[in-house]
Amino acid sequence: MARSAFFSFHFARDAWRAGQVRNIGAVDGNEPVTDNDWENLKRQGDKAVERWIDSQMAGRSCVIVLVGRETAGRKWIDYEIQKAWNDGRALLGIRIHRLRNHDDVQDSAGPNPFQRFSVNGTSLASHVKLYDPSHPDSKVTHAMIRRDIASWVEEAIAAKQRR
Repeated sequence: MARSAFFSFHFARDAWRAGQVRNIGAVDGNEPVTDNDWENLKRQGDKAVERWIDSQMAGRSCVIVLVGRETAGRKWIDYEIQKAWNDGRALLGIRIHRLRNHDDVQDSAGPNPFQRFSVNGTSLASHVKLYDPSHPDSKVTHAMIRRDIASWVEEAIAAKQRR
């Protein structure tokens, strides 16, 4: 039985890449949002976005941050990372920049989004794994993610139980 996860990613830049990961099916994810739905939600204000994120994250075993070139430092991704950690959810990151987007283009790697946070004087990056299946070939990168994502989620859940 697949674990239930919340996927966090930079919508405008990485939705296509994130869709490839979400469609693997090894992890049950939150419902995709369209461009229009996301824009309408943002127009309702920060509290509405927070409520939506909170409701989507409820009952999820794990939060998976899909990391592209511009993921680190984005307001809502930061909120999702902080909420996941504070709620005691399993948390992990997967670099997706080598997956091709809808224009058949790969991207460059961005900074580790967990570096921005501190836990008891140490970087959250030392507590949360960021997996980097960045083979130069997009198809191989996808196959690596497909092969390993379920075990990465299990490792994150085990790490959460130890903290």
